[in-house]
Amino acid sequence: MAHEEKHTAHSEEHVQMLEVREEKDNGDLLPSPVSATAARPAASKSKLSATMIIPVWIILSSAVIIYNNHLYNTLQFRYPVFLVTWHLTFAAIGTRVLQRTTHLVDGAKDVNMSKDMFLRSILPIGLLFSGSLILSNTAYLYLSVAYIQMLKAFTPVAILLISWTFRIQDPSKRLAVIVFMISMGVALASHGELRFNLIGFLTQAAAFEASRLVMIEILLHGLKMNPLVSLHYYAPVCALINLAVLPFTEGLAPFYELARIGPMILISNAAVAFLLNIAAVFLVSAGSGLVLTLAGVFKDILLITGSVLIFGAQITPLQVLGYSIALVGLVLYKTAGNKSK
Repeated sequence: MAHEEKHTAHSEEHVQMLEVREEKDNGDLLPSPVSATAARPAASKSKLSATMIIPVWIILSSAVIIYNNHLYNTLQFRYPVFLVTWHLTFAAIGTRVLQRTTHLVDGAKDVNMSKDMFLRSILPIGLLFSGSLILSNTAYLYLSVAYIQMLKAFTPVAILLISWTFRIQDPSKRLAVIVFMISMGVALASHGELRFNLIGFLTQAAAFEASRLVMIEILLHGLKMNPLVSLHYYAPVCALINLAVLPFTEGLAPFYELARIGPMILISNAAVAFLLNIAAVFLVSAGSGLVLTLAGVFKDILLITGSVLIFGAQITPLQVLGYSIALVGLVLYKTAGNKSK
């Protein structure tokens, strides 16, 4: 019994760390897995408190989503594959610059990157990341920012279901009730969506956000990588994969649009996304899992509000009710996980 409780607590810690990294969001955070055993590097050295880093992270995370949506739907630069490839290329260069000029990527020295590790872990996760980032960014072409944030409330449920399937975590009645609560809330939010688009919904669902997070935990079990170190390894792989896909999806069309958009838009857009990854290094050690979950909930509410005010997205009372139920379930899930420890 004691062994089972220890295993369950350890498993929930893995899933909770994945939740923190799930944040959040497609183009907002580029590849950045963190194993439960990972040290809290860089951030622990800098002694930044949660009250300092969480607002910065919320602002940057929201800014990336709003900026991407502005590019896609206001500036009509509707090329998610190109944009994700550009973000990854910028990140690959950025992490190498940081490696030579700061101590933020010092953790790379502790990773013994062999050919076997690359083929067994880095490459398959790179494929998962590429597919996930492309699909989740494509969803913004069809759905509002507000509705996408509501759909993402379902991610912890998907993580739990996959974790139960892979026996990473043991099922329980309490978690089953929480799963039902979150699922019902998201279903109500979807039913109340005025501009529901089946293609966008299926694209967001196919982004397999939860699947890639659990696979990261399975493939990288025991490796100690902070978000920037993992980005250091995954960004070049994902960029090359996306570059190979680009000719068959968007072709040369985005390159013809570059003159209209201008280089400063693209550079600033990628820079904000990269700054978010730097903030993520400090975020991981900024506070408890519950604090980070509440910060994520607050960020999502701000994004939904911003989507209504900035982009004119319409939300219904039924969606507000459904999303509120889902958020209560999310907080209960995090609280249940903390109590189990």
